[in-house]
Amino acid sequence: MQKKFVSSLILLLLLNLLVKPLWIFGIDLTVQNRVGASEYGFYAAVFSFTLIFNIVLDFGLTHFNNRAIAQDRVQIARNFSQITGIKLILGLLYFLVSICIGYLLGYTSAHFALLMVLTANQFLASFILFLRSHLSGLHLFKSDSILSVLDKLLMIITCGLLLYTSVLSAEFTIMHFVWAQFVSYVIAAVVGFVMVLQKAKIFVFKIDLESFKKNLHKSLPFALLILLMALYTRVDSIMIQQLSGSFENGIYFQAFRLLDVFNQVGYLFAVLLLPMFSSMLAKKEAVSNLSRLAFSLIWVGVLAIGTPLWLSASEVMDYLYVNHSELSTPVFQILIISSLAFGSTYVFGTLLTAAGNLKALNSVALSGFLLNVVLNFIMIPHYGANGAAIATVFTQFVTAIAQIVLSFKLADLSFGLSYWWRLVICTILTFLLSYLMWLTGLHPVVFIVFSTVGSLGSAMLFGIINVRAAIELIQSRIRKPDLG
Repeated sequence: MQKKFVSSLILLLLLNLLVKPLWIFGIDLTVQNRVGASEYGFYAAVFSFTLIFNIVLDFGLTHFNNRAIAQDRVQIARNFSQITGIKLILGLLYFLVSICIGYLLGYTSAHFALLMVLTANQFLASFILFLRSHLSGLHLFKSDSILSVLDKLLMIITCGLLLYTSVLSAEFTIMHFVWAQFVSYVIAAVVGFVMVLQKAKIFVFKIDLESFKKNLHKSLPFALLILLMALYTRVDSIMIQQLSGSFENGIYFQAFRLLDVFNQVGYLFAVLLLPMFSSMLAKKEAVSNLSRLAFSLIWVGVLAIGTPLWLSASEVMDYLYVNHSELSTPVFQILIISSLAFGSTYVFGTLLTAAGNLKALNSVALSGFLLNVVLNFIMIPHYGANGAAIATVFTQFVTAIAQIVLSFKLADLSFGLSYWWRLVICTILTFLLSYLMWLTGLHPVVFIVFSTVGSLGSAMLFGIINVRAAIELIQSRIRKPDLG
């Protein structure tokens, strides 16, 4: 299972490293530079609002479906037909909830115009994730990897035409951006539907209220977890916009964009780990080795790239943004620290989810949400985007540590004391190595590359990343390729 995890992870990372950076830096970042910090900050606040209440679209059905199919593949045909009908009901409910809460927040007509399209986009994105849960539940990680980047690839094409060609005669606005996303989501959803239909063999559209109640009852703990995690990871954007204005929120998102890249890598780990953990736990197999492997890879990877980015933050932000880079640089330096906590959460939170320890996870998530809200109310009025960043770092590390402790207690993990000492030494050495290179005054790109390579080398030296195991893995994959 470790071999399949790593080989699937390599493919998933390669595809996403090709497509996601193009989307984030070539399209999304260009849009903010084109429309300005205030208009993008306005969009970001509404977008975060739709993400928080995205749970109404799913109520945990996607996680439940992934876990159920991983444990019993026969369920795919039944779940595909039954839950698709349920998703349509939830889509209508999500639309109504979004409108009502937007009204209570005092949204203007401009807010609602944007909200209409973004709610449609969130429904399509949620449906694509639901389709992907069938593929990953069957361990068809190659198919899942392709579908995971298809929507972004289509967005790159459509938005690229609007931004970089003369197709659009009028001035580019944020509405052009969200409509281009809508078209891309529709195409990706149709492709994903066909892919799953080929595996399920049959699809009978129906809205079964009894099935709805049954599945909803099973998935509610998952739904509560997703809602709480969305609240404490996305509520900061809404609070910044409400307490300090759209411009300050735009500054925050200039910094958050790079953190989001790091989080996407961790999310990819979680996508692969959830069905693997679920399958192993159902078979009473030990998960310590896979947990340690996943945690080591994400910790070392984030540390190796994040440290030089933190040191050269000013040059990076100045290169990326046309305006206000000096304001977003300190925000980015604070936020990037939380990437280590985010990565840990994606590993150990996923393990607890697969093990069905949702009560413990929900308690952690609720505590994280309450802590984040309190800290934001204290910090944002005085420090704006910097205050929200500090609240994010503190909250993420508290919740990550809690999830690690719970995982070792409830899943009976054992990494060994030697491993933790080597990880601590490797972490300190990585920072010192990067700092010494930074003092030499190397070109930022050269510095980041050399520092990253040096950090990975130190991880191999201390045995955090096992080179021999990696070579054996590659040889085994050549001899026996994965046909999934």
